[in-house]
Amino acid sequence: MNFTKLDVWRKAHQMTLKAYKATQSFPSEERYRLTDQLCRSASSVPANIAEGTGRNTLKEYVQFLYTARGSVEETKYHLILSKDLGYLPSDDFNGLMEGYNEVGRMLNGLITSLKERLANG
Repeated sequence: MNFTKLDVWRKAHQMTLKAYKATQSFPSEERYRLTDQLCRSASSVPANIAEGTGRNTLKEYVQFLYTARGSVEETKYHLILSKDLGYLPSDDFNGLMEGYNEVGRMLNGLITSLKERLANG
């Protein structure tokens, strides 16, 4: 399976690029703190989707999608923190949160679909 063909991977990758861009204006003292954490959690979402497609079983694939979903939630927290610290303007925050909420919904849909396939053998 080519993970780059998955809509959820493409959306997650797009959101990662936006998260990286948003951190460019963060204070330099945040480089190894919040900037690093936000970029790592954001890139973990498409990375886990990609890794899951390379696994041997559907069950393993679903587990990596759960991990990706957890990274979505972690990223959303880092976005909230960035906004509350005054590093992320409200418009940027709202757009990023909306995008990550969409990625979460897409992951939920894919997980549900794959779990149905697992249940039906």
